[in-house]
Amino acid sequence: MAALQPQVAWLPPDQRLHLSHGPTDLIIKAEGNDAQRAYQQAITAMDNLLEDIVKELPDLRLPASADTRFHHPVAKRMQHASLGYGNQFITPMAAVAGAIADYVLDAMVTGNDVTKVSVNNGGDIAFWLARDQSVTAVLADMNDARIHIHSTHPWRGMATSGHGGRSLSLGIADAVTVIADQASTADAAATMIANAVHLPHHHPEADRIHTAPALSLDSASDLGSRPVTTHVGALSSSAIAQALDSGEIAAQAILSHKPIAGAVIRVKDHIRIVGFESHSDIIMLKEESKIWSISQ
Repeated sequence: MAALQPQVAWLPPDQRLHLSHGPTDLIIKAEGNDAQRAYQQAITAMDNLLEDIVKELPDLRLPASADTRFHHPVAKRMQHASLGYGNQFITPMAAVAGAIADYVLDAMVTGNDVTKVSVNNGGDIAFWLARDQSVTAVLADMNDARIHIHSTHPWRGMATSGHGGRSLSLGIADAVTVIADQASTADAAATMIANAVHLPHHHPEADRIHTAPALSLDSASDLGSRPVTTHVGALSSSAIAQALDSGEIAAQAILSHKPIAGAVIRVKDHIRIVGFESHSDIIMLKEESKIWSISQ
C-alpha cells in the first residue's frame, strides 16, 4: 500500500501553507523571492516522513541514550535534543514536534532566497531570519507577553509544554515556553521544565492535584505508568510559588548547559520568567491582572 501523502491547503488572508499528516499539523509562512519554491520543498520534505519515523519508534520511546543509533534526520534531532539531562527520565519523543519543525524549516531554506520563514508545528516553532529581519510572537495565555527575536539573536526556535496541552505532563504548569537555538532543543527543555513544576507529595495542597497513569490516557505513551496531571484544583499563592520555584530550579540547571535563552512558566495566574539575562529585549511584558515574578 502506498504511503499517505500530507494534506495541503492554503490559508487566507496571507496564503500560509497548511500541511496536515497524521498527528503532525504544520502552519508555514515564507517570505522572499523563492517563497513558492520553499513551500514546495516543505511539501516534499513531508513525503513519507511519518512512515520513516515510525520505523524507529520503538527506540524513540525508550529513555534517551547516546548509544542508540538512529537513521532518519528527525530521529537524530530528537535524540540530540533529549541528551544531556543526566539521570532524569526523558525519551527522544519529548522533542518530536520541534524536531519535525526544524527538519521542514531546513528543507525550505536550502538553496532558496528567502528573508523570513516560520514552521509552526502545533505551537512548537522553528524560524529562519535573514539579516536585519525579526519576528515577534504573542505567548498564548501569558497576558499578552511577547517574544521578540532579531536576526542578531542566536535563537531560532520556541516550544510550549504543560498539562492540558497536546502532550501529557508530569507537572502542574499550565504552560512553559522556552526559547532556544532550535525548536527541538526548546521542545525537550519545555517538557523537562514543565515536568518539574510540581508540589511535593507531603504538601498539604497536594491532594488538589489529580493524576492518572499515562498509559491509561494514551496506550502508546512513552511515559508508561508514570502519573501524569489530569486536573489541578485551586491552589494558594504560596503553593503556586513553591511549584514555580521547582520549575525555576530546573530551568536554571538547563540554562547552564543547553543553548536556551530562557523560559516563561505559568501556573494559574502566576507567571515566572527565568533567564534572558543577555537578551533583555526579547521579552516584552504587558502587566495587568496576572502576577509576575522575574528571576535572572
